Amino acid sequence: MKFIHTSDWHLGRQLHNQSLLDDQRHVLNQIIELAQQHHVDAVVVAGDIYDRSVPPAQAVSLLNEVLTTLVKELAIPVVMIAGNHDGAERLGFASAQMIASGLHITGPLNEQITPVVIKGRSGVSAAFYSLPYVEPATVRSVFDTAATSHQEAMQVLLELVQQQIDASNNKVKNVVVSHCFLDGGEESESERPLSIGGADKIAPNLFSEFDYVALGHLHGPQYKGQPHVRYSGSILKYSFSEQHQNKSVTLVELVDNAPAQIELLPLTPLRDVRIIEGFLADIIASSEQDTALDDYIMVRLLDKTAILDVIGKIRQVYPNVLHIERTGLMAESAQLERRTDHIKKGEMAMFSDFFSQVQGEALSEQQQACINATLDELHQQEQSQ
Repeated sequence: MKFIHTSDWHLGRQLHNQSLLDDQRHVLNQIIELAQQHHVDAVVVAGDIYDRSVPPAQAVSLLNEVLTTLVKELAIPVVMIAGNHDGAERLGFASAQMIASGLHITGPLNEQITPVVIKGRSGVSAAFYSLPYVEPATVRSVFDTAATSHQEAMQVLLELVQQQIDASNNKVKNVVVSHCFLDGGEESESERPLSIGGADKIAPNLFSEFDYVALGHLHGPQYKGQPHVRYSGSILKYSFSEQHQNKSVTLVELVDNAPAQIELLPLTPLRDVRIIEGFLADIIASSEQDTALDDYIMVRLLDKTAILDVIGKIRQVYPNVLHIERTGLMAESAQLERRTDHIKKGEMAMFSDFFSQVQGEALSEQQQACINATLDELHQQEQSQ
């Protein structure tokens, strides 16, 4: 049984007010090609399908295109859950009617966590248990439990899953699909916090007994606890903090009497997301050797002087520059502020600072008295002139 694990599509997202729909379509087409190339038995999308609960019409249209190709044209089942960015009710609309076509969407949390069982070409089947993102209050309401934290809420849900697993049937592998934040996970700036103060974190060992755990929420590909408890990461770089991440989807193969076999399949973006640092003249000169001028660029400019229409000058070579940080000016401003504060100090404080820097120690009480007497004498001389 082979399937692709992906998540955090964030359809409709913008990067510094730049629409990413074309970029998203580009990588989603790659996922379709990878599904065909590797003859997968299913595609699993672990939440944050959309970037917000009420997505733009173009994002809905793009999702419809992708699912129509996968489910209708290629007959590849899709298992999909709601993440914290999604509107669970909207995402789950008409989901019961779509099951027959091979599209399995879990929007709101249901009282019955019924697995989706898919038989692979190899003869091995997998039972996918879909656990969409939910707040602890929702778990308390649906299951009449006292869970107050994300950890306790997940324990309740996983106990319900465990009750349905047939331990005697080793031909069926058990896969949990969830959208949550595992303790120790590496975050990016583009992720929306699930709660404040670390109350959203869940211990990875809760998932250790399953054959594979397909997670969504964190945008960098990674695993926690054990290799089969894994985040696929987002399909694109959604902030400049992710510039060094290599985006991918995860190919998972479940076989008899062996751990899950895992392979990362790289995704190639239409445009990369990069940070360039340097002086304006150097940046423009080096662009002649840059083969990816259409990338989304943040520029950290080291120039310490004012420049007229700096973004216009950079856009002549990098048309998709989205943000400029004047780090040179900021450093100069910080130095000027320090000098201003220094001037505001009294004469005694200024001399004390100078003495400490030169001698490596503070003035003694006797030395302070001597300097104070000298300053008083100088002031009296000024007044008498």
